[in-house]
Amino acid sequence: MRILMIEDDADTAEIVCSEFRDHGYDIAHESDGREGLRRAMNDAWDVIIADRTLPGMEGLSIVKSLRASGNATPILVLSALGDVVDRVDGLQAGGDDYLPKPYAFVELLARVEALLRRGPRGSDILTRLEVADLKLDLVNRRAQRAGRDIDLTALEFRLLEYLMRHSGQTVSRRMLLEHVWDLHFDPKTNVVEVHLSRLRQAVDKGFDQPLIHTVRGEGYVVGPRQGGARGEPASA
Repeated sequence: MRILMIEDDADTAEIVCSEFRDHGYDIAHESDGREGLRRAMNDAWDVIIADRTLPGMEGLSIVKSLRASGNATPILVLSALGDVVDRVDGLQAGGDDYLPKPYAFVELLARVEALLRRGPRGSDILTRLEVADLKLDLVNRRAQRAGRDIDLTALEFRLLEYLMRHSGQTVSRRMLLEHVWDLHFDPKTNVVEVHLSRLRQAVDKGFDQPLIHTVRGEGYVVGPRQGGARGEPASA
């Protein structure tokens, strides 16, 4: 499970990140609000922990920006402001939980695990994914583009589902190995590249606008090509 912590107190972040790693979590840390938002938008996370008072960009502004962009990643807001009105502000901004400081790590861990069990907001009723004219029916395990059925293997379906759940975000090779293949090590093979190539053939062949792209040196992204965006068609 991948956690992003946006916290400007270096000592607190070091302790918390160390504790999460000891419990088997993959956690990254950013101390600046704007950089934290960039990381939150451009990568896939299972939970985001955001302090309310940050340099560069205030924590609730990060939450509002993520929700406005359609990002449904569970967010836990940390703050020294613990009054009822402050907690309400955090939840109304789009936060999923609000933990006042000071807090015990055991409570933070319990709240994060509760958010992980809950999953992305609305995920309990999500049955279809759509990116441009590409549609994925999660109940009937059916993929279509522009109304045309796409024949996928079970593995290719899982790969496309993961990419579409993180549409517009760069998904790294490591993330695909962990979440699609359930491998927590690099097998030093081209298994990801081979299956991405097959998936692109199935999804993009015959269409003027490719939807699966490679972001050189970073990973893959699914979505319409934006003007000036980095990346190239995922030919491998």
